[in-house]
Parts: sequence; C-alpha cells; structure tokens
Amino acid sequence: MPKTSARLLSLLSLLQARRDWPGALLAERLDVSPRTVRRDADRLRELGYPVVAMKGPDGGYRLDAGTELPPLLFDDEQAVALAVALQIATASGAGIEEAAARALNTVRQVLPARLRHRVDTLRVTAVDRPESRPGPQVDSGVLMAIGAAVHAREVLRFDYRPVSAPVPVRPETEAETEGEGDGEGGRGVLPPPPRRVEPHHLVTWGRRWYLVGWDLDRADWRTFRADRIAPRTPTGPRFTPRELPGGSVADFITARFRGTTAATGDGVGGWPCRGEVILALPAAEVLRHTRDGIVEELGPVRCRLVLGSWSWPGLVAAIGRFDADIEVIGPPELRSAFGQLAARYAAAATSPRHP
Repeated sequence: MPKTSARLLSLLSLLQARRDWPGALLAERLDVSPRTVRRDADRLRELGYPVVAMKGPDGGYRLDAGTELPPLLFDDEQAVALAVALQIATASGAGIEEAAARALNTVRQVLPARLRHRVDTLRVTAVDRPESRPGPQVDSGVLMAIGAAVHAREVLRFDYRPVSAPVPVRPETEAETEGEGDGEGGRGVLPPPPRRVEPHHLVTWGRRWYLVGWDLDRADWRTFRADRIAPRTPTGPRFTPRELPGGSVADFITARFRGTTAATGDGVGGWPCRGEVILALPAAEVLRHTRDGIVEELGPVRCRLVLGSWSWPGLVAAIGRFDADIEVIGPPELRSAFGQLAARYAAAATSPRHP
C-alpha cells in the first residue's frame, strides 16, 4: 500500500480528473479498501479541499467548489501549460497583466526543478501584427460582464461611448443612469439609448478586445470594441444563438476587418479587392513578405502574385513595396489604381518645398 501522503495526492488527482467517482471505483484505482478511501477523503477536507460524499447504493465522492482556494495539484503537462498561458496573459491587454506576472512568479517558485527548467527554456513572447499599435486597456470587470452574458446567452445592454469620450470609471447600473440629461452638462440633451445585443463571442484582434454579437435594433451582426462598452445591469432575456456567418468566429472577424461580410475561402482571405501581377523577383523572396497572397514561380527572377486588399489604392501600395518591375495582369481596376497613384506620386515629387 502506498504511503498516506502519496495516496492523498493520488486521490486528489483522481477527484480533479472527473466530476463524480463511485467509492468502489476509487478504492480499486488506489488499491485500498473503501474504508481507507473514506479516511483519506476526511483528511483532504481537513486540508481545505471540499470533498463531498454522495449518497446512493454505491456511494461516491466529488471535489466540489469551495469558498477558499486550497492547494492545487497539477500534472507535469498541466503545470507547463499554465505557465505558458500566464506568460501570454502578461501581454493580453485585459487589465490583468500585473496579476498574471505575479501568478507566473508564484507558480514558478513552487514548480519542481525539472519543470521549472522546462518553463524557463520555453519563454513565450506575445508578438502581434507589425502594423498593430498598442491596444487600449480594458477593465477586467467589463470583460467578465461580457463573458458572463456570452456564457449565459443573455441579451447584453450597454452604453457605447464615442472614441473621443472619456473612459467610464466603472460599469453603470440602471439606477445610476436614471435622469441622465437633466443635470449639469446635459441640459436638454438626452443620451442615446443603450445598445441591445445578443452576445456571441469575446475575441481579440490587433491587440484589442471585441464583442461579436447580433444587434437587435439594427438586425445585423456587429463588432464592438470592449474598451468602449459600459455594461448595464440587469442583463436582458435569454436567447437562442444564431448561426454566425463565415463558418467560424475567426473567419467572420477576419472578413469584417477586411471589409467583406463573410470569408470566401478563395485562398486570398476574402478581400474585397483582388489583383494579379507579375514581379521581377524570385518567388521565394516574395513569399517571405506576403501572408495572404498566392505566389507562383515563373522563372529564377520572375513570379506571379495574386494579392488582396481592402481598396485598390491599398492593393497598389502593397504591391509597390516589393521594389521591383511590375506587370499588371488585371483586373482593370488595379491598372487604373496604378495610374492614379503614379500621378499622385509624380505630383508629390515635383511639388514646391515649404520652409
């Protein structure tokens, strides 16, 4: 029979692995008697673990939720996964960066030497798209309120402040917003009504947090920046989730931020403007600097590039950054955009210099 301390750890690990355990099955897995399982369950309760005994013909045990956080037990893979997740959380923009850093330091201190070495050698740096600016901080309470509404499938009501408006100190309740527009600074001006949205997903894009939901008043899918949301309480009624366009939230978000209504799956990301050119560059060099394009090798220093963008001038600018001779295949809109930008750049090159 294993020692008591080792047996307690084994019992705790089993209780964390599934919700309900028949007593006889636990005794069999631990190779002890049901009486020993009862004594070990009592010892875990004394240590602060909320082990609940279930009544029934066979009886059983469950590790329930408690009011305090007792010591946790993780296997090797779980411990490493937790450390990696905390490293990523330190750059999440969710207002929990400092707490995540402190939690990571706490976890690292209690890891066995072999796991600490694995975590230290697996340093994770969250790097966003190069064109992304640092995202605004979002109050963690706002994220929790949005996440709770998504999980409960309850209509979320919130005030959505303009970009130039100051960030609210905390979410407002219904009682706190009564009579708005009647006091100082708001005479005769009624505030806009709260938005009513069926919340479906809370996502991150470009170092910003967004809510994806069905806007009940506009009868359409919308994305809302979480740092501009001030949830109202209570939430609205429950709803039946609608089918999100595009097949997945990732495809939907990608398509929306590229100016389309849904991802097309055509190989260039569903951009509204797509063109084809031939570049005087090796295909391997072009491929290193394009994420969504299709590159076809035509020779040692010649390749075909199919690329998309949110506008024709934007597509021309993206192609021009390769600094090579360009042959436009089509469509006509792309050729016209090249002419427009050529004239604009020529005018800029000959314009008089101002002191």
